[in-house]
Amino acid sequence: MTQLNEQVILDGLRQIQDPDLHKDIVTLGFIKDLQIDGGNVSFRIVLTTPACPVKAEMESAAREIVGSIPGVTSVNVTMDAEVPKGRGLGEKVVIDGVRNIVAVSSGKGGVGKSTVAVNLAVSLALDGARVGLMDADVYGPNVPIMLGASDARPEVEGNQLVPIEAYGVKLMSMAFLQPGDKPMIVRGPILHGLVKQFLSDVKWGELDYLIVDMPPGTGDVQLSLAQLVPVQGAVLVTTPQDVAIADVRRALRMFETVAIPVLGIVENMSYFIAPDTGNRYNIFGEGGGEKLASAYHVPFLGAVPLGIEVREGGDKGVPVVVSQPDSPQAKAFKHVAEEIARQISIEAMKPELVVLGKGQ
Repeated sequence: MTQLNEQVILDGLRQIQDPDLHKDIVTLGFIKDLQIDGGNVSFRIVLTTPACPVKAEMESAAREIVGSIPGVTSVNVTMDAEVPKGRGLGEKVVIDGVRNIVAVSSGKGGVGKSTVAVNLAVSLALDGARVGLMDADVYGPNVPIMLGASDARPEVEGNQLVPIEAYGVKLMSMAFLQPGDKPMIVRGPILHGLVKQFLSDVKWGELDYLIVDMPPGTGDVQLSLAQLVPVQGAVLVTTPQDVAIADVRRALRMFETVAIPVLGIVENMSYFIAPDTGNRYNIFGEGGGEKLASAYHVPFLGAVPLGIEVREGGDKGVPVVVSQPDSPQAKAFKHVAEEIARQISIEAMKPELVVLGKGQ
């Protein structure tokens, strides 16, 4: 009988491949704290995101493989996650404690970009990630309303603003600093300063993901963010109709110009299913986001159906992923969040994979 030792266990676990990083979980260093006590085996599998869509499958496979090794009488597997830090770009300012910055943008207004940003942030937090949400849409800062935090006011600690927390997400918005219906009338240089202040003068703490809800279009805020900090990637939100798709093409080109990877495209308000008949209606067209993703060779992150639940959640300050987690819309947002987490992990692990490849 083969003697039970660490090498035997690790050799068995090498059968489990990460589907995105295309290496086994032992080579990737995911196995931690392996202990053998007689026939009792325990270890942690530390993934690159708590929102990993194949987490349950990996855990099941690990239990089955190790449990089948001769001499093993019990298997204790703990699933954990450590989000890798995004790659730095040049000499840009890096925010202490923030591992990845993700811009949520759109080519035009009215496509539900802020709704997508809010539900993505909350979905990631529900999965166990440490998440911040920066409302950089200074002209229409609606995120606090969607998170039920419009009456909150941030405190100041050591010359830094303390973000408001809602549904496990740390939030900062211009709406906190200039409440009411007074309009923001600012030019480019002032916008640059506001973006810089929200990045460096906010006490974000330790974050796996800082989601930035951008203004629509391709203006000063987008350029300022690209100039100030290493953005791990951009998520583009569109609806299926041609006019929205045309504007997203411009946004794609803009992020390409400022060297920010596009993590993928989300098609919001993709279709409507009538609650009385179950019939599906493509109110704004069909398949535009998926076709655009294919044409530009970027991932299609998913389609979110149109539903009154999303609007009600936003108005009441309770995101649909919290208020109705079993709804088609909430499930779609959760899927998109997992896909974004996957793409961020792939981007962040690229340098490590290159080094591993050179050493073999």
